[in-house]
Parts: sequence; C-alpha cells; structure tokens
Amino acid sequence: MPATLSSTKTAAALRTSARVSVELLLILVMAAVALWILGRMWSVVWPLIVGLLLTTLTWPLARFLRRRGWHPALAASVVTVLFLLVATGIVALIAVPVASQSGELADGVVDGIQKLREWAAGPPLNIGDDQISDAFDAAIDRIQNSVGSMVTAVVTGMGTVFNGVVTAVLALFLMFFFLKDGPRFLPWLTRQLPGRLATDVPIVAARSWNTLGAFVRSQAFVGLLDAVFIGIGLWILGVPLVLPLAVLTFVSAFVPIVGALFAGLVAVLIALVSNGLTDALIVLAIIVVVQQLEGNVFQPMIQSRGLGLHAAVVLLAVTLGGSLAGVVGSLLAVPVAALIAVVWNYVREQLSDPPQEPESDESYAGAAIPS
Repeated sequence: MPATLSSTKTAAALRTSARVSVELLLILVMAAVALWILGRMWSVVWPLIVGLLLTTLTWPLARFLRRRGWHPALAASVVTVLFLLVATGIVALIAVPVASQSGELADGVVDGIQKLREWAAGPPLNIGDDQISDAFDAAIDRIQNSVGSMVTAVVTGMGTVFNGVVTAVLALFLMFFFLKDGPRFLPWLTRQLPGRLATDVPIVAARSWNTLGAFVRSQAFVGLLDAVFIGIGLWILGVPLVLPLAVLTFVSAFVPIVGALFAGLVAVLIALVSNGLTDALIVLAIIVVVQQLEGNVFQPMIQSRGLGLHAAVVLLAVTLGGSLAGVVGSLLAVPVAALIAVVWNYVREQLSDPPQEPESDESYAGAAIPS
C-alpha cells in the first residue's frame, strides 16, 4: 500500500516552517532598521570607518613606540605627524603628475575603445557602423537631455569635495585618539556590558580588529607589489603614462578582483593605442602573470588566508556593495563580509557541542576483561 501523509507530522512541519519564517522576517526587519539608522548617521559613521582603516595602517608603528616606553599621547602624535608628512609627499610626488596626465589617460582610453570599435567592425564579428553609431547617438542624446542634471551634479560634486575634506579632518582626529586610547577601549567596554555580553562582545571586537588590520595592511602591500611589477613592465615596453597606471593599479587593489580587472583593462587600452597590438598583448600577459603571483604567492604568504573568504564570496560581496553604495560600497564590501564571517564563526563556536574525546584502548580492554 502507498504510504499516506501523517496529519500530525504535516501540521508540525507547517508550524515549524511558519515559526522559522516569522523569525527570519523579524531578523530582516531588524537588519533593515539598522541599515536605515546607519544611513541617517552616515556623516558620523563614515569618518569613524576611515579613522579605523587609517589606524590599522599606523597602529604597528604606534605599538612599537609604546613598547619602547613612549607615552601614548607622544607616540600617537608622532605617528599622526609622520602619516601627514607621508600623505603630503604622496600628493606632491605622485598625485600632481597623475592629475596633470589624467587628460592623456582619458584620451588614451577613448582612443583604445575606438580601436576596439574598428576591430569589431571587421571580421569575424562584422558589427556594422550603423549599430555602433546608433548606440553612440543614443548616448549623446541622453547626455544632451540631461544638461540640467549635469549642472546639478557639478554643484553636488563641489559639496562632495567639501564633505570629503571634513571627513578627512575628522578621520585624522579619530585616528589620533584611537592610537592614543585604543588599548583601553576593550577593558572599558567589558566594564560597561552586563552578563555574558561582557565576555562575548570584547572577544568579537578583538577578532574583528585583527581581521580588519590584516586585510588593510595586506591589501596595501599587495597593491604596492602589483604597482611596482606592472609599472616596471610598462616602463620596459615604453608604454606612456606609467606613473598614473601604477597609481591606478595600487588604488584598485583595495577593490579585490574587480579593481584588478579595471586597472588591467586601462593599461591594455593605453598600450594598444600607443604601442600597437603586440605590446598590448605583452602588457596583458604581464598583468595576468602578476595577478597569478598575487593570488597564489603574495596573498597567501602575506595574508595567510586570514580572511577565510572564498574568491566567489569576495566577488559577490564587491558586486553587491557596488550596486548598493557605489564606490564606497565596493571598498567596504570585503571588510564587511570578513567581519560578518568573524561574528558567524564565533556564534558557531558558542553553539557547537564540545568535541567528544575518543575512548582509549585501555578503556576498551578494561571493559572487555572483567576483573
């Protein structure tokens, strides 16, 4: 006889599904409320995030000075001044030449796209000029119809620059205070929280700090290696705009996977316009080799897989972050995903049963041989 459904088991399964659905819905509502509050407080949260990221870069030097007997305020002051000097030097030595050559860089990218267009018009693709022209005409019409929006965007951009300056100043002050008083934060937090939270929250905070520091420092060092190796390859081939392309490679390293693809595409387009197809293919090969060295040698050695995130998770996180919050979302996607993984792993540790110790051979022998 065919088996029949049990009404009792079916009702129990439906009740369990309903209860789980309600709990998940409540969690999603709480997450949405938290994100809404975060958005309303973004003018304060964003400088705090930038200050934490800067602190992860400068903390090793401050810790070194403190261990040598320096007063915390003095060590934080020296490190902050040194950071300002280094940042000013970077702006003077790199950013100014990059800005002066940004027009050539943009023209090179446009010329490279034009060459790709000419290549696509020929065999084997044979994409007609009419199709490409219609697409360009549609883009031009859209731009012309949004002149007012562009003016508004310029005004908004000026406001963004002002907000960026304010954010940078606040982040520097926060970095100083984090360097000076950071080690006292976890003991203070332990005293403020009740019950088990006094143990759990400081542990998660300490692990999150270690993970964030490992990510920022490793990405900066790996980005520097990428910029140096790719820059040397471009210089040997005689590709113009080596310095802007190297800086673009370094900055793009903070957006894993997607940033490397973007910087590599720009370098190949510049090489295609200036040096021809052969050098462009050589540049592509150099970028592929460097990226393989980064993924298989540099990052495992430097980062030791500290984030514990699969490449697919990183790619999805960057895509989601970019779609939700643009460039800022792309920059923060991987650190946020890594911090979520830290919290999840700690929760799993607390909810897991302790491992069962295997019984020794002596116990088996004792059980088998009665006294």
